[in-house]
Amino acid sequence: MTTDLLSSHRERLDGALTAIRDRGYHSAFPESPSPRVYGETAAADGKAAFEARLGTTYPLDVPGSRGTVVTEQSPYGIALDVSYPRMVEDGLDELLAAAQQGLADWRRAGVDGRTGVTLEILDRLHKRVFELANAVQHTSGQAFVMAFQAGGAHALDRALEAVAYAYEEMNRYPATATWEKPAKGDPIRMEKTFTVSGRGVALVIGCNTFPTWNSWPGLFASLVTGNAVVVKPHPLAVLPLAITVEVCREVLAEAGFDPNLVTLAAERAGDGLAKPLATRPEVKLIDFTGGTEFGEWLEQNATQATVFTEKAGVNAVIVDSTDAFKALCNNLAFTLSLYSGQMCTTTQNLFVPAAGIETDEGHKSFEEVGAGIAGAIAKLLGDDARAVEILGGIVNQAVISRLDLAPEFGEVVLESRAIQHPAFPEAVVRTPTLVAIDAKDAEVYGRECFGPVSFLVRTADTAQSIELFRSTVTEGGAMTAGIYSTDAKVLDETRDAALDAGVALSENLTGSVFVNQSAAFSDFHGTGANPAANATYTDGAYVASRFRVIQSRRHV
Repeated sequence: MTTDLLSSHRERLDGALTAIRDRGYHSAFPESPSPRVYGETAAADGKAAFEARLGTTYPLDVPGSRGTVVTEQSPYGIALDVSYPRMVEDGLDELLAAAQQGLADWRRAGVDGRTGVTLEILDRLHKRVFELANAVQHTSGQAFVMAFQAGGAHALDRALEAVAYAYEEMNRYPATATWEKPAKGDPIRMEKTFTVSGRGVALVIGCNTFPTWNSWPGLFASLVTGNAVVVKPHPLAVLPLAITVEVCREVLAEAGFDPNLVTLAAERAGDGLAKPLATRPEVKLIDFTGGTEFGEWLEQNATQATVFTEKAGVNAVIVDSTDAFKALCNNLAFTLSLYSGQMCTTTQNLFVPAAGIETDEGHKSFEEVGAGIAGAIAKLLGDDARAVEILGGIVNQAVISRLDLAPEFGEVVLESRAIQHPAFPEAVVRTPTLVAIDAKDAEVYGRECFGPVSFLVRTADTAQSIELFRSTVTEGGAMTAGIYSTDAKVLDETRDAALDAGVALSENLTGSVFVNQSAAFSDFHGTGANPAANATYTDGAYVASRFRVIQSRRHV
């Protein structure tokens, strides 16, 4: 059956393999939720499937679980009340023992067998993409279309990308080889077998804001390379990963493998399950997205495992000059507004010379640059019904606390305002704030302020902007960076600074591509070259250490 599965998905795999080599545009899963793409009833059916989950106990059999737990609260104010099997520390022995039971059979499935199963899982997740989109929306606070794209289609693309890289890396070596060494008389001949073997148990620690997009690359990279996977979701975003685990287990069982190769470890907020689970000797791989403090703890303490982290950073854009000032302001307005800035890629620091910049509209002072960006945000979000589809909902109270504190740091260029959501009156929706501060205020802009808060940093000149960009990213990390300049020398200097700091750079974005978005199969997400992340989605290094090649040899 596993060979048949690979054959049935071969075209999709081949397309992904070509894309990761060419780095051009490629998407295997349509990003538009249009009925012309998915069918007239797909959206309604997916919403109904999501709503049918509310107030129920999720039907997952998790070894070692103790009772159930309800932890999620929709940022849109609707009651979720989904119960999940609760994992506690004294159940870990049973959980991890069960996870390891099927590893030998999973290894024997071979590269093609595991790839076929994994591709079938992705295909079935795609069939439930509207259900997943509703689950992501009501756990993360993303607006529906964004949840469909980032939480569904784009997450599937990133997962497929990881599978493609893993497939390529696992096929780097022959399954068998004949070794012949010249000698006196007959040569010495041996037959050698090379078997791809997983490392053991992989742990995926999910995040609240992007439960699928950030979890699926590691989950599927580990699964296809021969590992069992324990998924520990964020307590506020369990449902999207419960659906994921359900589909994984369903396909594994149908293909004749132990469904406990993929399990869910849901916990009550405050249980602190992540630390004892991450340091178990059975856990050999860890994927984590979240705050810097816990990410660094994992790197320093989970020494038995290879740890892949995506942490916090201070993303920056340098504004030096432009030949399209209005388009610059509009591009940055959308960047700062999308999902209320609750993205690890959203720009936080805008470095602008105190003397202002040259534009196609003439010289613009520092204040006029700030007013231009603020005005573009106000226009973009001027209609509340449209604004909520860009902003989504605030994911948790910590974001509101940072937003409320921001005016104390400097001069408010754009004040945040609350918006009443027309469909979800209990949702907390806030527009971005923009605060002007000075270059000397490094203690403010040098650390992440996650959410709809950005700083307009007044610098002595562009040279200082570049130096502050280099130093803040080197010290605090960043996932994205941008530059606006008409000067070739400034662009070259900024490119060098980005290479020094190890961050991806976007130049003069004035159209419908934004610094906080990345395209699967073409853009690397993170670099692994600065403190914000020690890995990238996705490249050979992201998958190669998830397996080992074990050889046997014999005389022939």
